[in-house]
Amino acid sequence: MRESPVVLEASNLSKMYRRGPEEIHALQGVDLFLSAGEVVALVGPSGSGKTTLLNILAGWEHPDTGEISWKGAPLSAPEDLRWGELAIVPQSLGLIEELSVRENVELPVRLRKPRSGAAGTDGIDVDRVLGDFGLSSLGERLPSETSLGEQQRTALARALVLSPRLLMADEPTGHQDVVWTRGVLRALRGAASEGTCCLVATHHRPIVRFADRVLAIRDGRVEAVDAADVVAAGEEL
Repeated sequence: MRESPVVLEASNLSKMYRRGPEEIHALQGVDLFLSAGEVVALVGPSGSGKTTLLNILAGWEHPDTGEISWKGAPLSAPEDLRWGELAIVPQSLGLIEELSVRENVELPVRLRKPRSGAAGTDGIDVDRVLGDFGLSSLGERLPSETSLGEQQRTALARALVLSPRLLMADEPTGHQDVVWTRGVLRALRGAASEGTCCLVATHHRPIVRFADRVLAIRDGRVEAVDAADVVAAGEEL
């Protein structure tokens, strides 16, 4: 029995690509649900379809078959969801190089429709968010003037600044040291405690151990697995 409301549900998602005469079945009949306030790790070998699945759930690609529901209603265009509902951190990060670290983090706040005629950051404590990700002293720098780890944390801070209902992050600890891997995990747990569902595609065992649920994708199919079994197997995540 599910205790938290379902934020997103996918049914029978399939996606096929062609590579010359070869058919690549990236996804085959994928069913999944994501609930408010949980951290879900998505694991699988390189090329197993993790990024394809995230792209489809985000609306960046369209499935060949299947349906996606958002809070119980059919969703025909995931790309129409606003930052306050869905936030994404791709591996490419998507930072705007002409904007400072602070301006990148503030961007979703400034782009959304202000509440009750409010302007600016509309009461959002951007300084706190920067501090949570160790970026307070870097706010005026351009992304190119920071390390890859700091750029990754900037993208995460931007994604979480509006406390979205769903965060999807592709390898969010890929450029973090041990200290900031823990910091990212704290931030994910903090977001989840406020109701955000965090779906994290990862090869990183600390995230698998930390997650509330683990979904494994292999040969285009997704199944729920036990985190301890995944870690103990010792194979590529």
